[in-house]
Amino acid sequence: MVRHKIFFLTPIMIIFSFFFLYPLVILVLTSLRSEGDGAMTLHNYTQILTDPYYSKALVNSLLLSLAATVSSLVLAGLLAFFLARNEFKGKTLYFTLLTFPMSLPGVVVGFMVIILFGTTGVMPMFSKWLTGTPSMAFAYTITGILLAYLYFEIPRVILSLYGAIQHFDRTLEEAARTLGASPWQAIRYVVLPTVFPIFIASGALAFSTSMSAFGTAFTLANDFDILPILMYNEFTLSFKIEVASAIAVVIGMICVLMNLTNRIIMERGMR
Repeated sequence: MVRHKIFFLTPIMIIFSFFFLYPLVILVLTSLRSEGDGAMTLHNYTQILTDPYYSKALVNSLLLSLAATVSSLVLAGLLAFFLARNEFKGKTLYFTLLTFPMSLPGVVVGFMVIILFGTTGVMPMFSKWLTGTPSMAFAYTITGILLAYLYFEIPRVILSLYGAIQHFDRTLEEAARTLGASPWQAIRYVVLPTVFPIFIASGALAFSTSMSAFGTAFTLANDFDILPILMYNEFTLSFKIEVASAIAVVIGMICVLMNLTNRIIMERGMR
């Protein structure tokens, strides 16, 4: 039995060490290396926090991820609640269409936003035809990238919330109604507190996805900087591998923290 365990575990540990631990250790060591003399230092990390060039990108990334998370939770929460509480013809098709954008690559989503809201996109040309002046050409602004993030965040959050709302014990809600609560009061004081942890878990996952999204940002982020784009530019254009590694570690730590939060809440919910 012990031999069987060694036989199966050893290849897994070798693969895990070579493809995950080794590059991770190299990445962290590189992020701690000084650009000039190669000495070990935290300068690359303090630079991200204190240098306006980097700190602005960090703040942009955090605010953009927060906006995408809150917006997707509100919109997906309403849609998930509607779908979980109502049966109608074509519901399966409707559900499939809602979750379809999740399967698209980020670059494709970026081009879809450009087609609709680019300088010569459908909506600016339509507004020009109506008013004589093109408007709604926001594809390359933070509004455009926020819209693109919502393309794939809303389906993910819907899938997370739909099951929790559908499996909610409705006898609790009916008991509240029996005691005189209005439909809204039953939802406000009984349903929402029960499913609130799932909202937090879904929000953590959405924040992590937004924070690390690269393809969509690379297509649209022309007028402002966010961390994934800045990391790419520092590595490929400025050849500042040490700073790029520090940015990668910061993004990784935020994503690991968010995914860990999601995992802990989901596992507690299963008990």
